[in-house]
Amino acid sequence: MASKRSFAIGTSFFLIACAAAIRLAAQGSAEDLRLTVGKSVVIDYPVDISRISTSNPDVADASPVTSREVLVQGKASGIATLVVWSKSGQRNFYNITIEQNLDPLRKLLAETFPTSEIHVQSSRDSLSLTGRVPSKDVAERAVALAAPFGKQIVSNLQVDIPPVDKQIVLRVRFATLDRNASRQFAINLVSTGAAGTVGRTTTGQAAAPSTAGISNPSTTSGGSGAGGNGTFTLSDALNIFAFRPDLNLGAVINALQSKGVLQILAEPNLVTSNGKEASFLAGGEFPVPVVQGGANSGAVTVQFREYGIRLSFTPDLTENQTIRIHVKPEVSTLDTAHSVTISGFTIPALSTRRIETNIELGPKQSFVIAGLIDDEVNDAFARIPGLSSIPVLGAIFKSRVETKSRSELIVLVTPEITTPIQPGQPLPMPLMPEPFLGPAAPQQVPPMHGQNRHSDSGKTTIAVNGGN
Repeated sequence: MASKRSFAIGTSFFLIACAAAIRLAAQGSAEDLRLTVGKSVVIDYPVDISRISTSNPDVADASPVTSREVLVQGKASGIATLVVWSKSGQRNFYNITIEQNLDPLRKLLAETFPTSEIHVQSSRDSLSLTGRVPSKDVAERAVALAAPFGKQIVSNLQVDIPPVDKQIVLRVRFATLDRNASRQFAINLVSTGAAGTVGRTTTGQAAAPSTAGISNPSTTSGGSGAGGNGTFTLSDALNIFAFRPDLNLGAVINALQSKGVLQILAEPNLVTSNGKEASFLAGGEFPVPVVQGGANSGAVTVQFREYGIRLSFTPDLTENQTIRIHVKPEVSTLDTAHSVTISGFTIPALSTRRIETNIELGPKQSFVIAGLIDDEVNDAFARIPGLSSIPVLGAIFKSRVETKSRSELIVLVTPEITTPIQPGQPLPMPLMPEPFLGPAAPQQVPPMHGQNRHSDSGKTTIAVNGGN
């Protein structure tokens, strides 16, 4: 009897312990719930609920709807724990994770980058981007689109290996033609003592003879009317000169015509990668003296300015298989006709033709980006008042200089997608008018009469036979 009672007591304790273990196991296990901000979910509880509690009401809001239903609403990104007590005393735990609604961002990324595979995941206030994109630019743009959806954006996007950039060559052709013509007519008179007077007449447009070396006849011959003593000089020899010693009178006639032609044909070519700027200069530098100020006031330093043929451009291949180009060609030459002289230094001017523009062309298409026709006519007329109004003889006291110039300029550009020269292919080289020195190779010389030529190991021996 005692053994049966002890067995019953042991069995009761065992059942109570098992029930407690089952209750603790039920209380220790927790269910995971994932919600997005602004969405709700209803938990169906199997028994009647006595009370509920949340660890973070700012993240998840829980409220009982009925005796067996609990409404959970996501309010902000984060993590919260929900505890539900039944009337029997049983407790259930729910681990709630509230995430941001990323569906609009996923849709935006899919529409913006349809050829890329981008996945978005959130962790509280941070967003993580994973997947593969074709270029670094796409990855940066994806991060920029995701920035308004989170405080911190972590990019784990893998960029595909980009293909080799295409090489673009730009062929530019400058065609310039400058023509000028001038006519000059003037008469200068010089007197070495005619009518007892030493002097000259000039309109100033042509160089007149200098009378500084002629003495006055009134002081040398007592005013007898003889010519003055001394010499006079001509500064310009390209004239018609006539002198009458018996009249002590001479005339210098300037009747000149000149024509000039300047022709420039430049074809600079430049190669660069897509989207990269390139520049090219074929020319030189000329010195320019610069006067310093401040503590080194009066000191002269030399700076060098560039001139010649310059080309800089930036190509960009578009999706339409065209080439958008920002091009800036320039041709400058030294212009000594407009040079200035300062403190003994002669500084030449620059005649410059510069264009800067944006165009879009297909491969091997050409376009005239600049054109210029400039006609100039300068007519200078000078005369001596009074004397120039005398009939017939008044033409002697008049001078005229007429200058005409005409400039024509055309600039063409032709972009082209090019490929490098493969190994083994001949390289393009300029055609030389004269060949370079040939290789130093030995030449075969025929043996002379009466001589034996023998060559051994690069040595030449000549033996002379005695004649019989």
